[in-house]
Amino acid sequence: MASPSKRSLRVSLTAIFTALTTVATISFSVYVPATKGYFNLGEVMVYTTAILLGPFIGAVAGGIGSMLADVVLGYHIYAPGTLVIKGVEGFIVGLLAQRLKLKGRGLKTMSITLPALISLILGVVGSTVYTGVTEAYIGPLIIVRGELSTIIWAILACAVFSAMVTFSFKAEPNLTIYVISILIGGGEMVLGYYLYESLILGYYALAEVPVNIGQMVIGLIVALPLVKTLNRVEILKPLSEKGTR
Repeated sequence: MASPSKRSLRVSLTAIFTALTTVATISFSVYVPATKGYFNLGEVMVYTTAILLGPFIGAVAGGIGSMLADVVLGYHIYAPGTLVIKGVEGFIVGLLAQRLKLKGRGLKTMSITLPALISLILGVVGSTVYTGVTEAYIGPLIIVRGELSTIIWAILACAVFSAMVTFSFKAEPNLTIYVISILIGGGEMVLGYYLYESLILGYYALAEVPVNIGQMVIGLIVALPLVKTLNRVEILKPLSEKGTR
């Protein structure tokens, strides 16, 4: 049984990381007209919290923190779905990061298979939904105008695959486990929003699949160095050590 001091620490850190998840989510957002949703950086803190503090705190911070961001930014229709989807995402990442045991060939197979699947989905969906003349704006000003083609999406998918595989093979074994955990948890997030938008909201959910994959990849890239840094913080060590979360 956890001591009162450890329980107090868990409650405090849950509140802090829930708030940080909200802040990370609202700090940068890009509206997606097709689904009335938005791209954000919230996955950075969802993954960081789950890996550092385990599945239960990861679920609370991921679900509640992300839901509060939806409310603050005015995306109220997404709040119920976000609570469940991001909560489950945080739980999956935290649980797998803590308990997944893969070595040798199994680790290498997963390190190739998951990035390949995600990159394939990104390339196929992106080339299906987002092709043709594209414009990017800051306020009323067009800052970029160009054409997105199938070739560009193929190159992007290959780049994402290469980056994830290279990172997995060059990282320490525990970081490779974290990569796999994030890809599985992030996959739940992508699928969860697709189902919520198509079945509950009735939107063209396919349009947000590449956006959510982008969130996952950026979250992975930023979260892992952040986890490595925060693992050195003394106050987090009692909760981040295996078996105490």
